[in-house]
Amino acid sequence: MTSSPATPIPPETLPTGLLIAGEWVHGASGGTHQHIYPANGRPNATVDLAGAAEIDGAVRSAAEAQREWISYTPERRRDLMIDLADALHADTEHMGRLNVHDFAVPIRMSPGHAALAEKYLRYYAGYIDKANGASTPVSDKFDVNLVEREPYGVVGVIAPWNGPLVVIGLAVSAALAAGNAVVLKPSEISPFTPLRFGRLCLDVGMPPGLVNVVPSGPEGGDALVRHPGVDKIHFTGGGHTARTVLAAAAQQLTPVATELGGKSANLVFADADLDRAAQLAAFQGPLGQSGQSCACGSRILVQDSIYDTFMEKFLSVVTSATVGDPFDPLTLVGPVVSRAATDRILNTIDRAVTEKMGELVTGGRRLGGDLADGYYLEPTVFAEVDNRSPLARTETFGPVVSVLRFSDEEQAIALANDTDYGLNAYVQTRDLTRAHRVARRLAAGSVWINRNSDLSPQSPYGGYKQSGTGRAGGLEGLHEFQQVKNIRVAMP
Repeated sequence: MTSSPATPIPPETLPTGLLIAGEWVHGASGGTHQHIYPANGRPNATVDLAGAAEIDGAVRSAAEAQREWISYTPERRRDLMIDLADALHADTEHMGRLNVHDFAVPIRMSPGHAALAEKYLRYYAGYIDKANGASTPVSDKFDVNLVEREPYGVVGVIAPWNGPLVVIGLAVSAALAAGNAVVLKPSEISPFTPLRFGRLCLDVGMPPGLVNVVPSGPEGGDALVRHPGVDKIHFTGGGHTARTVLAAAAQQLTPVATELGGKSANLVFADADLDRAAQLAAFQGPLGQSGQSCACGSRILVQDSIYDTFMEKFLSVVTSATVGDPFDPLTLVGPVVSRAATDRILNTIDRAVTEKMGELVTGGRRLGGDLADGYYLEPTVFAEVDNRSPLARTETFGPVVSVLRFSDEEQAIALANDTDYGLNAYVQTRDLTRAHRVARRLAAGSVWINRNSDLSPQSPYGGYKQSGTGRAGGLEGLHEFQQVKNIRVAMP
């Protein structure tokens, strides 16, 4: 890694404002948000927020741009998306630094978010000029029966604060490839990389308004979801907000795809490579993004016979992780996103200790010293946790994990599935037969065997149960942004 990615961007050059119809808008009706950098607790930018007026302008300009976009030849749209991927590739270092400013994800990982978005852009660009319809026979008739896929039109993409570039890859690239225009609403907490992405769309020559970027809070989000000109919503976030989004969208009967939270189980069997399993459990649990990930393996289920050995190895990894400045290339664990998140997570820990939901074996405190001004928490592990307790059932969204015991495969599967969520599951075993058998019985949209979660454009990603509906990635992700039309032609 070169030294330049570890250089913060001067606050006065951080992108702010709204991007609507190819123009930068300031002084928006939604007011402003004082963006706080989580690593030091200090303001670093004043972000303009979209209100209903700006959302209306964005949707109208998107509808106009979509008509232009779909009039292009497939080859021209494909080439523009490849040009955008090239521009993002050239901008990866800068995007990585902006990503740190957004929500303090460490620099050793943040450029990977831009690289992932680039992969999805290239993947979906390749679908644009491929046949995507079908012709099927009709019983007792000689009619021509066509099944075609068409774009919705204007898609509203509501991105979470903890991975806006990832959602740009998962959702925006597929929506564009399917022929739609996008109104991208990033969280006011992490607007910088989405705004930069919007600029790149203009730089490569995409129609103004094809990708509008409108940072906003609840007011702007509500206006977007209720707007009659929005043909589909793609929402990534928490279950509570999802219920609000679904209720609002129901007023216009607007279809909504959701990717929500998780309380994912990581099953460690006695025959697993315990050194690797400990590393994976630590990174996929409290360390990666400080546990602020929907893919967090926050329930670690360990077979009785290797429980003590695993815990020793696991705790060694957790306690030796470097916590510190996100711009330091050696830092693995950065701060959590805000003071409110800090207080919420500490309250969760305190309640778990007070109510004896498990044994606190490491962590549990806010860090002081040189890190006192930021929102740093110790990676925290509770052992011997009851799967029925709130600690094991409620998504913490922080560097806190629960470790539980199981005796055999049946109990492991039962414990893993005993949750309202179903986004991811992890299985650690050397037994390939067991791996396949267990994976097929786990109620989760993605099962990762002997590895961490690693999104790829070729693979559909999404949840079961309260972890959401719809899929992103793969051909399924493209179809998420297409409507099916049947055309039947009578033959004499």
